[in-house]
Amino acid sequence: MSNVLHGKRVREDESKEKKEMESELGFSSRIVRERAALDVAIVGAGVGGLVTAYLLGRAGHRVTVYDGASELATIGAGIQVSPNVTRLMIRWGLGEKLQELGVVPTGISLRRYANGDVIGWKNWGDNMEKDHGAPYYVIHRGDLHSILLEHARPYMKLRLNSMVMNVDPHAPSITLQSGEVVKTHLIVGADGINSRVRSVVFGNERGPTLTGDASYRALVPTSVMMNDPDLKGLLNGGSNIWMGPGRHLVAYPIRGHKLFNVVTAHPSKSTDKNSRSVDPDAMRKDFAAFEPRIQKLLSLISFTTLWPLMDCQPLEKWVHNAGSVCLLGDACHPMLPYRAQGAAMAIEDAAVLGNLLSRITNRGQLGLLLLAYQSIRYPRATTAQAESRMNQRTFHLPDGPEQKKRDDSMRQAKEAALKEANGEFVGDNHVGNENLWADKERNERTFSHDVDVEVARWWSEHGQDIVNSGSKL
Repeated sequence: MSNVLHGKRVREDESKEKKEMESELGFSSRIVRERAALDVAIVGAGVGGLVTAYLLGRAGHRVTVYDGASELATIGAGIQVSPNVTRLMIRWGLGEKLQELGVVPTGISLRRYANGDVIGWKNWGDNMEKDHGAPYYVIHRGDLHSILLEHARPYMKLRLNSMVMNVDPHAPSITLQSGEVVKTHLIVGADGINSRVRSVVFGNERGPTLTGDASYRALVPTSVMMNDPDLKGLLNGGSNIWMGPGRHLVAYPIRGHKLFNVVTAHPSKSTDKNSRSVDPDAMRKDFAAFEPRIQKLLSLISFTTLWPLMDCQPLEKWVHNAGSVCLLGDACHPMLPYRAQGAAMAIEDAAVLGNLLSRITNRGQLGLLLLAYQSIRYPRATTAQAESRMNQRTFHLPDGPEQKKRDDSMRQAKEAALKEANGEFVGDNHVGNENLWADKERNERTFSHDVDVEVARWWSEHGQDIVNSGSKL
């Protein structure tokens, strides 16, 4: 099929799905009445903030996004976008962009650090879409951010050089570094792991803490890897994880297979909570015990950044008691990167908040809808946090009995996955397998989840109570 015909089919499929979802869920084309339209201040122009801006602006609210940066640079490295959020992005009309800029990984291989032996394996590719109803992509974080920024622009005002210094949840209002005070109806804290808005909800004592791990992030042109027969074999389109004592390394191709994304985690004694560029020799030293192909790969890196990995225990709440301030994404549930669901959870947060607030008919309903957002999202995001911490331990086991037990568990699931790839029926769901991607029940919960369906279900049960309560306020 030609690219033109394929693109036409994708657009037709997306339009059909969008209309079906609008009919089924009854929210996508809704524009809130003017008397219920909110002035919304979103703090932070990251992934979660931009998605929130798009959805709230599209619903008819007046949205302004505030960010302290002078420009929104397309920085970063690779990021994984799983079916639970690609289904949403396709629904929003971004399927073609994802297809253009993303790479569909053929599978995931979990490897022994010292020799590269494949311990765990799962076939992905088209199977992800077949199993979960939407594709799995890996993409450059900067590309994902650019896609979302352009999609949100018509629905928001963007104010850069606008650092938010103070939040008054009772006015409600925000105060910028310039001294300007902006009154609003709703303040959304999408300002990341070091959130200023979170300190308004909880105080400074609930900030993130260092985990003792740090992450190197780097990119290698695949063109230079093609010159080495050993490295060329890693360019088959799959995602690879090398697991070692106290550390691991993840690598996969992005940007049309032109770049090879390399991300690691390793012990760090640094107390610096800021990311910074470092000498790649430090990265090579920290992974000197890894197999020869990794040594060759790291020798090609000329620039790398070091990111401290921080975490915090689940917060008791995400919504201020005044009912005018809420938190979203890393501001309320920062996640370690070991399950690749951090950005996904922020996008899901935004989708739920946008869906709920597209239903508002009276501003008096705002506080109740924010509590609904929290009640819908809290269990799922908290579970994702726990699974990320679980993988940290799994990937970093020291050599010994527990590591051997882990490897045996992963190998059992790998053998079954190979049989499935050859067309054989395997009834085992591998529940509790050390390879989380082999646990079919866990993957079903994670990747097949549709937050729009979840909101529609919640609304069918509680929506009339919201409408009735709001009309009395």
